[in-house]
Amino acid sequence: MTDETDMTGMAGMKRRSRAPGEAPGEERLAVLFGGRSDEHEISLLSAASVIRALEKSPYRLVTIGITRQGAWRIFEGAPEQIENGEWEEDSRAFDIGSLRQTADVVLPVLHGPCGEDGTLQGLLEMLDIPYCGCGVLASALAMDKIASKQIFRQADLPVCPYVWLTAERLAHHPERELVRIEETLGYPVFVKPANMGSSVGISKAGNRQELEEALKLARKYDRRLLVEAAIPCREYEAGVIGNWENRVSVIGEILPSQEFYDYRAKYLDEGRSRLCIPADISPARSEELRRLASRAYEAIDGAGFARVDFFEDRETGRLYINEVNTIPGFTPFSMFPRLWEAAGLAYPELLERIVNLGYERYYTQNHR
Repeated sequence: MTDETDMTGMAGMKRRSRAPGEAPGEERLAVLFGGRSDEHEISLLSAASVIRALEKSPYRLVTIGITRQGAWRIFEGAPEQIENGEWEEDSRAFDIGSLRQTADVVLPVLHGPCGEDGTLQGLLEMLDIPYCGCGVLASALAMDKIASKQIFRQADLPVCPYVWLTAERLAHHPERELVRIEETLGYPVFVKPANMGSSVGISKAGNRQELEEALKLARKYDRRLLVEAAIPCREYEAGVIGNWENRVSVIGEILPSQEFYDYRAKYLDEGRSRLCIPADISPARSEELRRLASRAYEAIDGAGFARVDFFEDRETGRLYINEVNTIPGFTPFSMFPRLWEAAGLAYPELLERIVNLGYERYYTQNHR
């Protein structure tokens, strides 16, 4: 059991954390959900699914939601109220400063900025609370699609051709930036906000007018903008879990209901987008993807769990790393838990493994 004594302000002292391999007791596991990002609704769906899967776990669940305005509230109702957004009505204000006395370990189930980008992870580090998933650096790198591509290139990992720019640069030199994109990539291209997930703010452009509209949409979500060559491709995903020794799931393939796997295809088409698990590829191709997934995870200093996404050029067969998602979706339609189920790790056991990895990372950091 974790020592509940408040050590705030006691320099050099760390709260006791369950050691690697030690059986869980009745630790209080806080599931954080909601958040200020445009992926708020996806977080609610993911959190409800996670809470249901943990109902028979050895942990005492504490559910804490964050409103769109950034207010923290503790909720003690049913998962269905989280799914339909009614949880706020039956919740009460929660003081972030009391999180140390409320939870022994935290499982963030927040997608996008202010949850998946290192900011929340930094807060938990400052509060000295064990938490699940990637740390500050990996979370920030993975969330920023530009920074992660630069890291992947440095690690000699394949990324598709791209151009990046800022909203300020576009506003001051629009013609120069548009010409630079056209001369570097041509058409068609995909335009993305650098720091969003769930395909929010992404659109495809086939000419100058569509490019201008796509950039206008993307800069509503972020000032850093990414433009990528649109490659006719197959899309693969792999789940990774682990801290120092990584384990990679089977490979899955996305067969989107739309032209590309956008927000609507992911969440609003009632499952018409198909997930092929395992992907219909050769054993050698599967092993290559699994190896690249592990290398990408290590390149950003991943820990706990993540999902790595790939493109395969249909014409050349070349593989490209698209991105790493450090808090992938946990909805009933999400790829990450289904990949691990196909690999023989059921949903509740997967979550238990993720919590154990959070404890392991915290323990190792504080027992060097």
